[in-house]
Amino acid sequence: MSIIVGVDIGGSHISSAAINSNNFAIIEGTYFCGPVNSKASKEVILKKWAEIINQTIDVVQTTSGLSAEENIGIAFSMPGPFQYQTGIAMFEGNDKYESLYNVSVSEELLQYLNAKNVSFRFLNDASCFGVGGVLMQEEEPVNKKVIAITLGTGFGAAFLDNKLPITQGDDVPHNGCLWDKKFHDDIADNCFSTRWFLGQYEKSTGEKLTDGVKEIAGIENYATTKIFRDFASNLADFLAPYIIDFNAGLLVIGGNIAKSQRLFLADLEENLRNKNIQISISILDNTEETSILGSSYLFNESFWEKIKEELPYF
Repeated sequence: MSIIVGVDIGGSHISSAAINSNNFAIIEGTYFCGPVNSKASKEVILKKWAEIINQTIDVVQTTSGLSAEENIGIAFSMPGPFQYQTGIAMFEGNDKYESLYNVSVSEELLQYLNAKNVSFRFLNDASCFGVGGVLMQEEEPVNKKVIAITLGTGFGAAFLDNKLPITQGDDVPHNGCLWDKKFHDDIADNCFSTRWFLGQYEKSTGEKLTDGVKEIAGIENYATTKIFRDFASNLADFLAPYIIDFNAGLLVIGGNIAKSQRLFLADLEENLRNKNIQISISILDNTEETSILGSSYLFNESFWEKIKEELPYF
């Protein structure tokens, strides 16, 4: 593969960067990001995606002398529901990208790209963050079993063994997902996301906030301190059985909430220790770049051979 472009698709953004295939690191000057209206038409969305990806391709072609005939591998960190083997979007009833329902992204995006000799590969966004999270470690974990979670508007998770996402088995939850698992008479997605923080702040103070966890973290009074302590306690209680069952040696945390680590990380570590759980925790606040890096690993051919038959249908 002459060049690899990693792409992270979010609910309201797209990010793109070129990756050095020798060391799987982002090439300086090739990272671009832009907003996307996920409720727009198919053509508008695909053109916006292509606009950002083309910026990466143009820089690479200009700086490296890459010819238009050379093959480019484009790897997507893509939210579901999605047919990851075929590249067909199945977004329906989830309030984003619904105009892409049953659209072959690889076929229809190609007409807007500044390169035509392109190979596409796709992987779930939570899994991409997990793979990228392992690649971002200065030293590869001795224990190859890793749990990666993203804390933001939703609660993403991936279970990995030697970088391979594990979605089935007695030691992982169904589909390798945590967002839909029960906690405190609710589901985890409602307990470990921005919604929970905003709800707790309103319950404690009677005041509604609109700017998310960053706004709460900036207030720093008794109410916000308690919210973050409760969050750390709840997260430890929820994750503990999954960490034990999977025998994970590393917990990677990303997402916007991770940027407030100074307010919950020490408590989270202490709460896990009190449960006799010894696990390293790595906080990554550059979630999009981590996901881009993880997606690009799909063009590591030995990794691809192991994972390509296990890609989820949705």
